[in-house]
Amino acid sequence: MIRNEAMFKLSYGLFILSAHENNKDNACIINTACQVTDNPKKITIAVNKGNLTCEMIERTKIFTVSVLSIEATFDLIKRFGFASGRDTDKFTGYNDHYRTENGTYFICEGTNAYISCTVTDIVDCGTHLLFIADVTEAETLSDEPSATYQYYFDHIKPKPETKRKKGYVCKICGYVYEGDELPEDFICPICKHGAEDFEPLE
Repeated sequence: MIRNEAMFKLSYGLFILSAHENNKDNACIINTACQVTDNPKKITIAVNKGNLTCEMIERTKIFTVSVLSIEATFDLIKRFGFASGRDTDKFTGYNDHYRTENGTYFICEGTNAYISCTVTDIVDCGTHLLFIADVTEAETLSDEPSATYQYYFDHIKPKPETKRKKGYVCKICGYVYEGDELPEDFICPICKHGAEDFEPLE
């Protein structure tokens, strides 16, 4: 079933992207997802290359997006956004997840909707793959507003305790680069975002 209420929650913000291949499950945090057509319902997501979740979706052509709400905790975002799934099962010891009809997980904690999809086209965008997909299932989980980037920065992400240091902080994950000047081609070792997503420490 596809509920329009779930589609309305797909806005700019943060999402847990889940994939499943053979006996392996993985997930990561993404920040680009949008609806592109209404009939049929299609969405696009952009995922960093080299990410295990991206590779799994490229092969299986299925995924689920859990839309993070303002109830999301930093621990939830750390679990799915800060570690590689190549050596870690991100779902171990985590009970609040269920399989959708396409076999991928959706996350209940800190989310307000989930949207499952089948990929119809893949566009190589350099550092990212853009997946264009048909929506096969969409459900609302809560009435909580979606967590926008600004809300994440203001209320979810802990403020770094680095005021005496010189350097730059990643606006996505909080990683601190110490130094007077950040190289233009610097890539965050935690979330893999580039120098454009860093800001000077205050």
